[in-house]
Amino acid sequence: MKILLPAFSSIFTLFLLLTVTPLFADKTPVDQAPKKTPQKGPHQGRLLTDNDFAIELAIYERGIPPEFRVWVTDKGHSVNLHDVSLNITLTRLDGTQNEINFTPQKDFLRGDSLIYEPHSFVILVVAHYRDISHRWQYDSFEGRTKIHADLAKTLAIETAIAQPRILKKTISAYGKLTTHPENFREIRSRFEGTIKSVKVSLGQQVKKGQLLLTIKRNLGLELFKIRAPINGVIHHRNANSGEQTNNRILFTLIDDSILISELAIFPENQHKIALGNKVSLFLHGSNQPITGVITQIDTVTQANQSVIVRTQHNNNNNQLIAGRFIRGAIEIAEHKAPLAVKRSGLQSFRDLTVVFVKIGETYEVRMLQLGLITHDWAEVLSGLKPNAEYVSKNSYIIKADIEKSGASHDH
Repeated sequence: MKILLPAFSSIFTLFLLLTVTPLFADKTPVDQAPKKTPQKGPHQGRLLTDNDFAIELAIYERGIPPEFRVWVTDKGHSVNLHDVSLNITLTRLDGTQNEINFTPQKDFLRGDSLIYEPHSFVILVVAHYRDISHRWQYDSFEGRTKIHADLAKTLAIETAIAQPRILKKTISAYGKLTTHPENFREIRSRFEGTIKSVKVSLGQQVKKGQLLLTIKRNLGLELFKIRAPINGVIHHRNANSGEQTNNRILFTLIDDSILISELAIFPENQHKIALGNKVSLFLHGSNQPITGVITQIDTVTQANQSVIVRTQHNNNNNQLIAGRFIRGAIEIAEHKAPLAVKRSGLQSFRDLTVVFVKIGETYEVRMLQLGLITHDWAEVLSGLKPNAEYVSKNSYIIKADIEKSGASHDH
């Protein structure tokens, strides 16, 4: 159910991702010094200093929702936190700003707002202590990368808009394809005689009325012809020139333009099934389902306590083969999802399910809480704004570049 690049392109893309450091990031000029690792304080937070005044800023999330905590010192000594006024402004990729104020608690200042994922923003810190103002601003990005439009096009990265969608609730069932009982013919000779000629071969497609063979009667010695009673394929042949007919089956003719799916429904789902339910069949090696509706429900259970439901399917393109095992998704209800994304855009990031939003030429992770998941779509309960543009095809490229560049969850 995923839409991927052709195999060669995917392999080549992954080769580039693994060998270029990083593939899409803006390159640092050779004469520019590498970025210094931010200085850490005793609580493993980021240390910000202004002469003798210092604050240590950390996102604390041990057993609680993420929040800012700040420790303040002056000339290396702790200060009276009631003398400190502190405000932080977080500016996110889409321009959203979060204002956070602080109150003293024990030996630290505690932020008054939840820091929701992703923890990726420009941080502006303003502190006032003893009539002196201190100000710092720095980038704290995670799960973010930039890809120029021409390169994104070359890599076949596609996007979609997150919008409301009606999702189909389904149950899965397994079974096989069979021929339609009205499209099966066993052909015998009405009269005993000698087969003079056979005009068709095993596996041959024939039309209704087409000559199959000629027989010379034993009584009367006249010739008569047997023609195809329906369109179909010669599935079985037991006739050769010079043989006696002996009242045997000479041909089996099957019209496979219509096939029947027989799906087994077990007791826990039998009350959910009704005539007319839509069915989508999924064949090995194909992402495009074959659709139909339930036309028959058995009234007798099988040995394994399942009930067989049958669906008729057109097979004009000969994609279906009788006897093949199949998986079916039977629609049992509709669900109005306020927001949904394509499953092809979902990725795993830090053990969370995510998509990557696109703003300009920048891509950034969004951690999702999902609801109903269908074959092609996933309901989004939280983590993504309506009308957000997200990567719906080849999102693994974005994930690989972010992981390559080391944009980690570090505070």
